[in-house]
Amino acid sequence: MVTLLHYRLKVTLNDGRSLVGHMLAYDKHMNFVLAECEEFRTVKGKKAKTAPADEPAPTVQQKRTLGLVILRGETIVSVSVEGPPPAAPEAKGIPAGPGAGVPAGRGMPLNAGAPAMAARPMPYARPPPGFPPGMPGLPPGMPPGFAGGLPPGMPPPMGMPPGFRPQGGPPPGFPPGFPGRPQ
Repeated sequence: MVTLLHYRLKVTLNDGRSLVGHMLAYDKHMNFVLAECEEFRTVKGKKAKTAPADEPAPTVQQKRTLGLVILRGETIVSVSVEGPPPAAPEAKGIPAGPGAGVPAGRGMPLNAGAPAMAARPMPYARPPPGFPPGMPGLPPGMPPGFAGGLPPGMPPPMGMPPGFRPQGGPPPGFPPGFPGRPQ
C-alpha cells in the first residue's frame, strides 16, 4: 500500500459507489484518506410510459465532488490505480554548495560534557556548605503538640531494628581491603 501513496485511485465501495481521489494516508484497518475526491454512482432512471415492457430502465451515472474524504476500510471492495501521482514542482532556490554537513548542537561542542558535571556530585546525606549541621530546635510556627518532636498520639520509637550497625562501614560479607571495611 505504501507504493500507492499520492497515486490517483479508484476505490469501489460495498454499496456500489466509486470514489476517485489522491490517496494521502492509510492505516492497518485499510482506512483511506483521499484528497480531491469525487463520487460516482449509478442510478436507475424511470421507464417512460410509452417504452415497451421488456426494455430495461435507463441508468444514469451521477458525479459529485467531495474534496477530502476519510474512508472506512470495512466498506472498501476494490482499489485500482487511475493515474500516477502529480509531478512535484522543482524547488527553485539556492543550489547546494560544496559544504560539509556537520551536526549542530545548542552552541556547545559535541564532545564537551555539561558544565554541571565538571565536578563530582555532592553526597545527599550532608547539608550544603554554609548550612548549620543540625536544627537546634523546632522551626518557627510549629504547633504546640510537637514540643517533644512527635505528634500527639504517636508512640515513641522502639529503637534500632535488629542487625542495624550504627557505627558505619560496609555490610557484612564485603571482601577485606574494600574501602571503608576494617582490616
